[in-house]
Amino acid sequence: MLPSFKSLALGFGLSLSATAALAAQCGNTSAGFDAWKAAFAQEAKSAGVGQRGLQALAQAQYAKRTIAADRNQKSFKYSLEKFMQVRGANAIISQGRKRKAQNAAYFQAIEQQYGVPAGVILAIHGMETGFGGFMGDSSVVSAIVTLSFDCRRSDFFKPHAIGALKLVDRGSITGSTKGAKHGELGHTQFLPGNALKYGVDGNGDGRVDFYNQTDALVSTANFLRQKGWKPGQGYQPGQPNFRAIQAWNAAGVYQKAIAIMAAKIDG
Repeated sequence: MLPSFKSLALGFGLSLSATAALAAQCGNTSAGFDAWKAAFAQEAKSAGVGQRGLQALAQAQYAKRTIAADRNQKSFKYSLEKFMQVRGANAIISQGRKRKAQNAAYFQAIEQQYGVPAGVILAIHGMETGFGGFMGDSSVVSAIVTLSFDCRRSDFFKPHAIGALKLVDRGSITGSTKGAKHGELGHTQFLPGNALKYGVDGNGDGRVDFYNQTDALVSTANFLRQKGWKPGQGYQPGQPNFRAIQAWNAAGVYQKAIAIMAAKIDG
């Protein structure tokens, strides 16, 4: 039997609705952000995001400061010497040595389990947040969702947005958790997708908390090990473990600075 005009019209209307949702486009301003979030919610749900994560997505705000920061990453264009000066390399090295000496058994245990020496972990911790002194003042979810909507690097950030929403589901963060302007979180500024994949409950309390120093540092060691870190091998440019450092951050000056500072911390 032929379908009625009413059923045809209904089907056509549903088809248009689905098409509209799928057609939500990235943008370079806040215009269209809410429509994009509605479409992305379906993608997130299909990827396994639950109700708490979807609620956090619905409440996410367009992060203008994040976009401004993303358009103005000047420090990665500096020479290595200036980059290290601007980022306080000497202070990181000095503080890193003190922290290593004060917590020798702790860092030895991490190295024994993951093969990553203290200097590398401390250099990253110092570089990212001044050893936890400042872990950011931007909403992690809003920042990472905004970057996923933004046309510049949408495909790169979408998996991290899904990761952030799943972290909300797990209780590792909330919709209001603060981090860096690109959505990085915790002591060593994990991107959310990496936090979801490589996070470790380092202190054994049954919860992965990147704002807990032990969880964050152990998770950082786990990330590097999973990225191919070879225990006992070198980590300077051209040596086997430099590739693992490269996996942490794509900027060449950052990678070289970590390797230099880590070697001086390790002595």
